[in-house]
Amino acid sequence: MPEYVGAVDQGTTSTRFMIFDHGGNEIGRHQLEHEQILPKAGWVEHNPVEIWERTASVIQTGLGKSNLQAEDLAALGITNQRETTVIWNKKTGRPYYNAIVWQDTRTDKIASKLERDGHGDTIRHKAGLPPATYFSGGKIKWILDNVDGVREAAENGDAIFGNTDSWLLWNLTGGPRGGVHVTDPTNASRTMLMDLETLDWDDELLAIFDIPRSMLPEIKPSSAPDPYGMTLATGPLGGEVPLTGDLGDQQAATVGQVCFAPGEAKNTYGTGNFMLLNTGTDMVRSKAGLLTTVGYQFGKEKPVYCLEGSIAVTGSAVQWLRDQFGIISGAAQSESLARQVEDNGGMYFVPAFSGLFAPYWRADARGAIVGLSRYNTNAHLARATLESICYQSRDVAEAMEQDSGVKLETLKVDGGVTANQLCMQIQADVLGVPVSRPVVAETTALGAAYAAGLAVGFWKDTDELRQNWNEDQRWEPNWDEEKREAGYAEWKKAVSRTLDWVDVD
Repeated sequence: MPEYVGAVDQGTTSTRFMIFDHGGNEIGRHQLEHEQILPKAGWVEHNPVEIWERTASVIQTGLGKSNLQAEDLAALGITNQRETTVIWNKKTGRPYYNAIVWQDTRTDKIASKLERDGHGDTIRHKAGLPPATYFSGGKIKWILDNVDGVREAAENGDAIFGNTDSWLLWNLTGGPRGGVHVTDPTNASRTMLMDLETLDWDDELLAIFDIPRSMLPEIKPSSAPDPYGMTLATGPLGGEVPLTGDLGDQQAATVGQVCFAPGEAKNTYGTGNFMLLNTGTDMVRSKAGLLTTVGYQFGKEKPVYCLEGSIAVTGSAVQWLRDQFGIISGAAQSESLARQVEDNGGMYFVPAFSGLFAPYWRADARGAIVGLSRYNTNAHLARATLESICYQSRDVAEAMEQDSGVKLETLKVDGGVTANQLCMQIQADVLGVPVSRPVVAETTALGAAYAAGLAVGFWKDTDELRQNWNEDQRWEPNWDEEKREAGYAEWKKAVSRTLDWVDVD
């Protein structure tokens, strides 16, 4: 039997290919960034063709650097930036428009009209989501309504939709020459179009958005013993490998962090932050501004659900310091700059560039830096940026406790920002609980590999996966309760200053 499993991790800013052994250890990787296209304020796009080309390249290079071939892989899994919407022609493989990224806010009028027309409660009940710019349904509708010829192509069966998982699966299995058009419940549950109970596209939701059912991919389990398809021998892997794992990136990280029991939670620090709490096979409908989402579905087992707190801007706020503000040359420098000061100097930064996601769901909010005085320096801004990541995570943790009654005892963390020692210490201080990072910090790709490997028997069961998890580092809280609560009260005051900045119909 082959000794490894491969995973494609198609993220918001880059695509990586990773290879893991049976112990969950990284054997090889390659990663490439892609362009962030910003045509207007609030608009964020990617070129789907560039994403596919980058995917093909990282697979080929990753295998080559590891001296491996397709036959060395037992299976291939995919994980992806969720909600990012691609519509393409199934006969030619050409996208009709750029991918509209999950951060994009152009659909704010669509979302607010859904509420005004009385559809909000239906969407919340069936899909577990509030009407918001974040999700795919509004983005599909925008393309159908605003790009010439796409609605007609959709109605005659030529235009098809997918989040980036479906786009890559289709291309890896042949594209216009017989590519499979599939997705899994974790991705489908981010569209506002799937019923959480039936795990199928819902006719009432489709009618609300005026989206033809024929556009949508078939929904298959996240770990599929019956493969979605085989990679082409002429494709980037250079051989046939079963495609058996598909998970949205945050659900993949939940699997990679082996949060398989109700009450277990993880927080991923990437472009945004995403905290997921396993609630088991029972759905918990949030009353505190969280999302109800599918955590994973393995084979024919019942789906496992999660409560999720999605935060739009965390790691990308550090990227903003680098690219737009120019006060650091790289993400790592944010830590050394922030360490020059002992605290934020009274400065708070709320990076509501795309409005505020959980638990606020305010499309009218915009970013703000408050509490400034002549005393403040670049170092205070760097520190306030790291603190904003941690305070936003506390907002979500508080909502999770309110909804579930489960008090966080330890927070499992993963993602690129966890390399920032100061940020993780601040996170422990702000939450008042230990923060734990695993040996394999790239748990998103690992989760996709686990889903793919379980499907083909590479791993026997989730108990075997638990044995692979090992702690790399733990941060204990240092702040006393008075300092913690005073800082959080100031943060909440700063958040209030960002609201009602943009007029939303």
